[in-house]
Amino acid sequence: MTGPSRIHITVMALGGQGGGVLVDWIVDLAEHAGWTAQATSVAGVAQRTGATIYYIELVEPTPGHEPVLALMPAPGEVDVLIAAELMEAGRAVDRGYVTPTRTTVIASSHRVYAVQEKIVPGHGLADSAAVLDLVRRAARQCVIADLQALAGQHASVISASLFGALAGSGALPFDQAAFEAVVERSGVGGKPSLAALRAAAALARQAPEPVVAADPMTTAPRPLPERAASAVLQPLVDRVRAEFPRAAWDWLGEGLARAVDWQDAAYGAEYLDRVAPFAAADCAEHGHALTIEAARWIAVAMSYDDAIRVADLKTRAERAARIRREVGAGADDVVGAEEFFHPRLEDVKGLLPRRWADWLDARPRLGARLARHLDRGRRVRTHTVRGHLQLRLVAGLRRWRRSSRRHAEETAHLQAWLDAVQRALAQDYALAVELLRCRRLVKGYSDTHTRGSSRFDQLLRAAAQLAGRAQAAATLASLREAALRDAEGRALAERLRALELAGSIEVRPAS
Repeated sequence: MTGPSRIHITVMALGGQGGGVLVDWIVDLAEHAGWTAQATSVAGVAQRTGATIYYIELVEPTPGHEPVLALMPAPGEVDVLIAAELMEAGRAVDRGYVTPTRTTVIASSHRVYAVQEKIVPGHGLADSAAVLDLVRRAARQCVIADLQALAGQHASVISASLFGALAGSGALPFDQAAFEAVVERSGVGGKPSLAALRAAAALARQAPEPVVAADPMTTAPRPLPERAASAVLQPLVDRVRAEFPRAAWDWLGEGLARAVDWQDAAYGAEYLDRVAPFAAADCAEHGHALTIEAARWIAVAMSYDDAIRVADLKTRAERAARIRREVGAGADDVVGAEEFFHPRLEDVKGLLPRRWADWLDARPRLGARLARHLDRGRRVRTHTVRGHLQLRLVAGLRRWRRSSRRHAEETAHLQAWLDAVQRALAQDYALAVELLRCRRLVKGYSDTHTRGSSRFDQLLRAAAQLAGRAQAAATLASLREAALRDAEGRALAERLRALELAGSIEVRPAS
């Protein structure tokens, strides 16, 4: 015996993506056509603002009979899988919800990164291309595109573009007019939601070739501008064009902008002074790799994160504007931001002039008393006058930054690194390039900066022992990748032991 036609739909969405609204729309769509519809949901662990699995079962009209419906999707019995993010589609395949003889997959190709991806010091992002290939092979039909971006183009949300893609896929026995009527009845989003729906439906009918989002870990530099933003910076731009190879201009422009934004134009000139010796020793035979890497990583080293920088960034007008855009605030809406800080005594001493910090070091009892008051979590509400002024006061210390102990320590460490690169360059060009790239390990502030600096120093010591060996550059590159593999440093320790480099000589920056 054959029963009534049933359609099994699974929706996998993250918190804030409107998964509940999408499910309500699908239920409303079916019920207005006389179908029976039931929706259930199971919330997941909050790895990416919470991942929820919604299940919808639709049954064609059965006059006089009430169908029995399931509460959860069963592997191998899902007709339509809707994923609001690419990795959610991959998770659906892993759970067995996607089958090549049955399932239509509608998914957005953009990424929302999981905690496990973010905490890796280096490139911890999952391979989106591999996941996309897996989904395409596992499904009967695919409609995969950047539906998040499409929704944004119409000032709408992804639930509207997913609903439109469902309409355009032909997976449900309802015409597009019925889909649009649902949105109009709901009153959610209005004209922007309808515009996103129609655009996504048209895209789905074109059967677009899925394209994964660009790798955010790889960003090309912006072209060096012909004219600087101000007259005081124009001589620096002119100097780049006059003294440095063309291949490095764009990277030097980025580095110069970073150094100037971090401090001032004089600091930008100092940045070019530090890169210049490497450009003078470079040649076109190697594609000017030495100059390019020096331009990249010296800028990073010179613009280290400190309390002054953090306070400055958190109180900039463009950041407040970005937050308002992200939460969809209207012109008359009040948006508050609460910042979390956990200062240490070392962070405070880093802001002091070196003599004052040394004086405090010589008085451990006083330091211990201060630490009890400083070393605790704080919340600063930057949308209030008091909170904003607190951070602006710290940001205002920028003019005295060069006289602080932290700056003296960072400058000494920077010089020790560049001296090591020059020594390596005297006998091994490739090793010098890899040693410049090792600066990638040092990032953040407080404990994050301390851990990164410690591993960076380990690689400096290893490079000193590798000098003169065959494949020294490749070996140092493998050590750097090991150091970036995990936050605890286990991979680097294992690699150093395997190469018998754990007892390397120590490189100390000059004081």
